[in-house]
Amino acid sequence: MKDYDLIVIGTGSAMNIVEPMINADPDIKIAVIDKDEPGGICLTRGCIPSKLLFYPAELIREIGTASKFGIDVEIKNTGFKAVMDRMRTHISKDIDMIREGLSSNENVDYYPEVAEFVAPYTLKVENETIRSKMIFLCTGSKTILPPVKGLDEIQYLTSDTVLDMTELPGNIAIIGGGYIAAEYGHFFSAMGSNVTIIGRNPQFIPEEEPEVSALAKKVMSEYLNFNLITDHEVIEVQMTNDGKKKVVAKDRSNGEEIEVVAEEILVATGRGSNSDILHPEKGDIETDSKGWIVTNEYLETSQPNIWAFGDANGKYLFKHVANYESTIVYYNAILKKNVKVDYHAVPHAVFSYPEIASVGLREREAIGKYGEENVLIGFQRYEDTAKGQAMDVKDYFVKVIVEADTYKILGAHIIGPHASVLIHQIIPLMYTPLQSAEPIMDGMDIHPSLNEVVTRAFYSLMPVAHYHHSLEHFH
Repeated sequence: MKDYDLIVIGTGSAMNIVEPMINADPDIKIAVIDKDEPGGICLTRGCIPSKLLFYPAELIREIGTASKFGIDVEIKNTGFKAVMDRMRTHISKDIDMIREGLSSNENVDYYPEVAEFVAPYTLKVENETIRSKMIFLCTGSKTILPPVKGLDEIQYLTSDTVLDMTELPGNIAIIGGGYIAAEYGHFFSAMGSNVTIIGRNPQFIPEEEPEVSALAKKVMSEYLNFNLITDHEVIEVQMTNDGKKKVVAKDRSNGEEIEVVAEEILVATGRGSNSDILHPEKGDIETDSKGWIVTNEYLETSQPNIWAFGDANGKYLFKHVANYESTIVYYNAILKKNVKVDYHAVPHAVFSYPEIASVGLREREAIGKYGEENVLIGFQRYEDTAKGQAMDVKDYFVKVIVEADTYKILGAHIIGPHASVLIHQIIPLMYTPLQSAEPIMDGMDIHPSLNEVVTRAFYSLMPVAHYHHSLEHFH
């Protein structure tokens, strides 16, 4: 039995806490355990490698608009293999650096193995049994596979294994209609594949505002030549006689079946809990019905001084949330400050084409919480600003939601170029005491800049019913 001052499972955002603990106590002894390559999902198979792919795809899209401005260009080769190799080179360097740092640190015993609880505060890893009075569970998440007939009999891709590809498929079918499907659909389409997306939800990217999703579907279907199918349940996959893969999907509204044949299938139906291999029940750690580790408002589990953050607790599967939560755990577990976690303004972006960004409440949630009479909505199209006209963009917009009396910002939703940047004009104000939109409205924008579209959205605040009436006129 080995005793440690701290046991950490996972090498993602938990590392934000390990380094300051070592700096504060040179005699501390920490066990760091990770069954996967070190660095966490974000580095090894999530945000970072995918964005190394999506930026070249974005460049291809931008170059494709050049003819609108009288510029004659031609893309001779999208360079799929070069793009993939560049991504893997970048990621490998960072993974190797983290592995070397963990292996050579005198304060850390690094276990690149599976860990499981055998008793409260006690884990088995490799041939060792280890114990600590403080444990951080940062176990990440795993891809969810839908119960589709024949799926286990064919080769398919997931958001994890897609990063290993070396050849561009001529066509690809993506099962799933959310963030991952939108982003990888954009990537493969830009690279030159024919893309079919099959989502079971009636709304494409159902996590977004309906009007955002509708515009994203329109752009991807009409201008990017996606075959974008919604409200269809994939019921079977099978190999064809010529070595391709056939996807059979049923229309959820009328039961009619369609078939899609592709060289590759990407399963992008979301991510689920990874905690089962940990056997948390043997550590008296509570999980919910989906396997996520249950935490209180301080991110402590049902076992005192065992903390779960990042994907492990299933609240928000974003790296920036995991980083934020690591700060909360540092305050509470190490500094004993009792700071409550606050998710009132969690931002996210979808790096598709068009780009999408969102923070805070959606309209339906805001009305449910504050009442329709207490909610105002602002709306502004990119094309109605000077910079938007210069860019010759159509239909993209900013939607903001505020409390009527106070102008407190409740939420914001953007679809269009640089959405993930523009949203940061709003996010900081949502972390001020009043969370008021007035600094944006009273401020001075550079003219002409794209930021004006955000400011003008707040200038156009109107009652909910008026907004929807004007939206019908807009369409």
